[in-house]
Amino acid sequence: MEKFKNKYRIPSARAQWWDYGNNAAYFITICTKNMVHYFGEIPPVETRLIAALQGKIAESCWIDIPNHFPYAQLDSFVIMPNHIHGIIIINKPDSDFKNSPNLSEKQSLSDSIEVGGFAGSNNPMLNDNIPRIIRWFKGRCTFEIRKIQLDFKWQTRYYDRIIRNDQEYNRIKFYIENNINAWKGG
Repeated sequence: MEKFKNKYRIPSARAQWWDYGNNAAYFITICTKNMVHYFGEIPPVETRLIAALQGKIAESCWIDIPNHFPYAQLDSFVIMPNHIHGIIIINKPDSDFKNSPNLSEKQSLSDSIEVGGFAGSNNPMLNDNIPRIIRWFKGRCTFEIRKIQLDFKWQTRYYDRIIRNDQEYNRIKFYIENNINAWKGG
């Protein structure tokens, strides 16, 4: 296994053959650390989340994604007691990176200052992609939720799936929209 700064690194769970800035639909699942029920509860006789303030904050941050990332569109999503499922659609009008309106901004940034950290110009916060969106979402939620619950934490990673066709899209959308009905308290 590869080491970085004399420590083992866990390889990325992302598909190495795919650019997560490509126009596509992505199924995203983000879980709380140790699956703690921070966002609320679903009582046995209910078919909806009784949201805690933390769940309302997470929902508000999710809905706010397109305001910070205009190339991102949201479709179905659900806030569960200990996780979030959602579909994010990357829809850049000009998907050719060479002609991207942000290219000159990125070039001037990397030309004028030395980009720090081990990732250098591969820093996900310099790219218009799913990792940047999820990093912002998790960070914003954490910042806001810790104002009321200091021990709030996410799992370090998240699950993503590139949705490849309409059949898969419809199956995932159905799964998200019916996730509360399938909840068993997990």
